[in-house]
Amino acid sequence: MTAQTRTYGQFCGVARALELVGERWALLVVRDLVFGPKRYTELQAGLPKIPPSILSARLNEMESAGVIRRRVRADLDAGLVYELTEYGAELDHILLDLGLWGARSLSHPGPDDVFTLDAAILSLYTTFQSEAAGGVQVTFEIQYHDTMIVHAMIDDGALKVSEGRHAAADLVIRAGQGPALLDLIGGQIAPAEAVATGLVSIEGDVRDLELFTRLFTLTAAPTPQEGVVLH
Repeated sequence: MTAQTRTYGQFCGVARALELVGERWALLVVRDLVFGPKRYTELQAGLPKIPPSILSARLNEMESAGVIRRRVRADLDAGLVYELTEYGAELDHILLDLGLWGARSLSHPGPDDVFTLDAAILSLYTTFQSEAAGGVQVTFEIQYHDTMIVHAMIDDGALKVSEGRHAAADLVIRAGQGPALLDLIGGQIAPAEAVATGLVSIEGDVRDLELFTRLFTLTAAPTPQEGVVLH
């Protein structure tokens, strides 16, 4: 059943939005495309629990709805990729607001919960407090484990998050795979205590970790995300 035939029978923008991207897994596909085009196999890797038939259905539905499109990239051996249309890309700040709202209800991850690179990057954009970053120039490297490392560069209220290490990072945070970072930005533990108890380890000054928790937080009121560009 496609997005065109499944309706709520409501003349309402919210209902129409849910018809377009409200099916199970749909917004997670959008989440993984908001950072750029992906092949089908890359989408599968980022959503390891989605059945292939459901992924194909969601892609077809959102393509029919004008949210995503297929494109052939000549620079790739298997050149077909999926990407957001201009209309679909307008969901970026909606994802940020929804992600922040949902993150406030997160507790500790379950043993089977998957934490992907795209989720890690989006979590930083989601919790970024642009108003607190005015005049700040700093780079953080966050190591969730040996194979998942991101860095966040802040320049006068603007944020850019990318995969991988940053040679000139002001602070390196090693948070492991557990809830350490969530506890920090949620205010459950103070930065100095987190370091002293081994919840996180750092390379750099603990004062920069305190700065990190002011710039990325679940506890502050949401601020306009002028400095956030996801794509």
